[in-house]
Amino acid sequence: MGTRFLPATKASPKEMMPIVDKPLIQYAVEEAVAAGFTDMIFVTGRGKRAIEDHFDKAFELEAELARRGDRRLLHMVRNIVPRHVTCSYVRQSEALGLGHAILCAQPLVGDEPFAVVLADDLIDAKRPVLQQLLDVSKGGERSVLAVEKVAKSATRQYGIVKAARVSPGQGLHRVSGIVEKPAPSAAPSRLGVVGRYLLTPRIFTYLRHIGSGAGGEIQLTDGIAKLLIDEDVFAFEFNGVRHDCGSKLGYAIANLEYARKHMDIGKDFHKYMVKKGYF
Repeated sequence: MGTRFLPATKASPKEMMPIVDKPLIQYAVEEAVAAGFTDMIFVTGRGKRAIEDHFDKAFELEAELARRGDRRLLHMVRNIVPRHVTCSYVRQSEALGLGHAILCAQPLVGDEPFAVVLADDLIDAKRPVLQQLLDVSKGGERSVLAVEKVAKSATRQYGIVKAARVSPGQGLHRVSGIVEKPAPSAAPSRLGVVGRYLLTPRIFTYLRHIGSGAGGEIQLTDGIAKLLIDEDVFAFEFNGVRHDCGSKLGYAIANLEYARKHMDIGKDFHKYMVKKGYF
């Protein structure tokens, strides 16, 4: 429900909050498209119609931009989603957890490997993180979780994996266990799972049968723990900088960092920050 960002999220989905001039959900789609994905499935809920509208055709806006002769903005609006990409939407009627949200998408996913992207984890990376996961997934044949080292005191905010490094220097680990939001004293490591997953379709079987976990929700973490019984699951320390846009501080920092390198305002923004003594 985006309660940490009220009142901004009272009538607008948190996924539509902008980083400079693009909503978080668009950055997520752009990452997926850059990694070669062509079928986008959005799991939405009540009050999130704005997400569908954002990726839909806007006839009146396009007509007005064409009348003005503003080709740059017209091209931008028409290409928010490339023509070869399809967008589908499925509703999660109750907020029953990430695992349940993924189950809602099963009829559209079918019996194929798929990726999960959580838009409030904005990751600035030269090579899309989903592409990095694909590179080590053997073409989607094995499940891979994006992880990063978190502070010991922060383990209560993440799913934490127990894992052994596969090879030195590559950041790839074989997962032997995963715990949802453990206390620092109980955490099996400092490797926290962030909002990028490549999963095999077998995960659906476990999500259907695990029941409620932490917080009374169907936890994806619990499904992955069961998946480990049947197949190898890997964790990958990605290359990139993650901004936790689910927190006010992380969101503010992301806006600052993306403004600094923005094509239109980056130079002037940098000059302003230098003038004010912030840099």
